[in-house]
Amino acid sequence: MHQLSLINPTSYLPLPSNRITTTTSFIFNHGRKISKSNCIRSQSTQQRWTLQGMTALVTGGTRGIGRAIVEELTGFGARVHTCARNEHDLTECLKKWNDSGFEVTGSVCDVSVPKQREALMESVSSLFHGKLNILTNNVGTNIRKPVTDFTSAEFSTLIDTNLGSVFHICQLAYPLLKASGMGSVVFVSSVSGFVSLKSMSVQGATKGAINQLTRNLACEWAKDNIRSNAVAPWYIRTSMVEQVLSKKEYLEEVYSRTPLRRLGDPAEVSSLVAFLCLPASSYITGQIICIDGGMSVNGFYPTTQF
Repeated sequence: MHQLSLINPTSYLPLPSNRITTTTSFIFNHGRKISKSNCIRSQSTQQRWTLQGMTALVTGGTRGIGRAIVEELTGFGARVHTCARNEHDLTECLKKWNDSGFEVTGSVCDVSVPKQREALMESVSSLFHGKLNILTNNVGTNIRKPVTDFTSAEFSTLIDTNLGSVFHICQLAYPLLKASGMGSVVFVSSVSGFVSLKSMSVQGATKGAINQLTRNLACEWAKDNIRSNAVAPWYIRTSMVEQVLSKKEYLEEVYSRTPLRRLGDPAEVSSLVAFLCLPASSYITGQIICIDGGMSVNGFYPTTQF
């Protein structure tokens, strides 16, 4: 485990134009007279848009969407712990984050293995003194084939990795989230949990289950001031989909179903995840938000003229 220091935790924060420090009742800003009450409101606004002092766990944080989430949360001031199966990848990422001044620690962990999940959460509890503000369940996998071609082992792999591990980590994290006094769980789901996608029936079933778990936890854990939301991406430029999208004809079909006519970027997912963890989103819970360029609402809207 490597613990790094954060040099400038607010470097990514947008500062209000009238953010002023003063002890007088009135001052001038850009020629306008600003009351002390407005200064107080400015400070309150800034507090809603920072994760300074908060702790976070992001599973699978060394590649793609997970890595973007780690960097987004640290950019907003959170202390982040992440995990990955590959020790080399984790070490490389930790070094790069250290060089960038991010406060990130990491554990080697295969979240599909129950004992390793338990060890991970013990490390998180020790590191963050029994409190956790943010849990981002990012780890997931897929096996692309028709339902009739699945073996029982392949089916179990998807269920255990995509759903079983997520459910168990939520159980283990609950006492830490409750102890923080202000917890936020964000699941990385998929549009496959909403619509039918070719050769993704089993993966879609796991994501549909995650969507319902998101809603249930929002109600079940609300009494403990723990919110639960999910993001549901469409095709995002990551190594996981490189091979599929390398086929020009397939890529064109993806574009044809996407009103924005492009793929998503990991940062477009991580920015929403960060927002759902911020105090600014404190009244949002139980929601599954698609990040799909409009794909999930595109019934029939042809690009050709008629």
